[in-house]
Amino acid sequence: MKVVMFSHKGKTPKAGILEGDQIIAIPWLGSLGSLIESGITPGRTSDRFPLAECKLLAPLRPGKILCIGRNYAAHAAELGNQIPAAPMIFAKFGSSVIGVDEPIVWDQTITQQVDWEGELAVVIGKRGKYLREADVPNYLFGYTIANDVSARDLQDSESQWTRAKSMDTFCPLGPCIVTKNEIPDPQNLRVITQVNGETMQDGLTAHMLRGVYDLVAYCSQSFTLEPGDVILTGTPSGVGKGMTPPRFLQDSDTVSITIEPIGTLTNPCQVMQS
Repeated sequence: MKVVMFSHKGKTPKAGILEGDQIIAIPWLGSLGSLIESGITPGRTSDRFPLAECKLLAPLRPGKILCIGRNYAAHAAELGNQIPAAPMIFAKFGSSVIGVDEPIVWDQTITQQVDWEGELAVVIGKRGKYLREADVPNYLFGYTIANDVSARDLQDSESQWTRAKSMDTFCPLGPCIVTKNEIPDPQNLRVITQVNGETMQDGLTAHMLRGVYDLVAYCSQSFTLEPGDVILTGTPSGVGKGMTPPRFLQDSDTVSITIEPIGTLTNPCQVMQS
């Protein structure tokens, strides 16, 4: 099941189920995040809307966005970094979240090295702490796509990564959340990132250093995981900073990240005009 938040012809946002070129409204008045928190299995109403008439929104505003750095060996190598002995955890602010087709925006007086990082993102479905890896699937709701947009110049010049990773619009999510039953093996997915139609990243989740269930269990040892929390599982090689010479996003670029069966998350880029 592909669940979405959407607006039909500018009306009040609703939660829905995406099927082909239609969205079926869910009988729920709140957000998709609150539906996940309720534990209720998404149902269906008789209300159907053509996808062409709808705007897909960010699927949820997570309470926590936990991110895993250097979880693919080739990505660590392309940046000249050592493979961490344990998962490297950092966070992004919820205010950095945008949805599909919304612009990634930055001010060139703050950063001039904005980079892409296509990632599989895990959506927590049930409150949990001190989880065992074998129990993790019972605590998941599903999966979505994330772009861990990164200001490399800030990341290199500051001792922690909060500004570099959490500026407004630096966490595109979407276009939908695929429920966990549709992805029985999260280590059998392909992550493709394109910039202006040119493939930059083409990696397999099988190449993660620490798998999805392992990462969720590890995070749960330190943090209580709540329904609607999101964990970004790391990015494959092919980021702009790792190229020779480095390549960074520019005004009017378009970034598209595809993970089947989730879909494609596309965002234009926009430099703020002073």
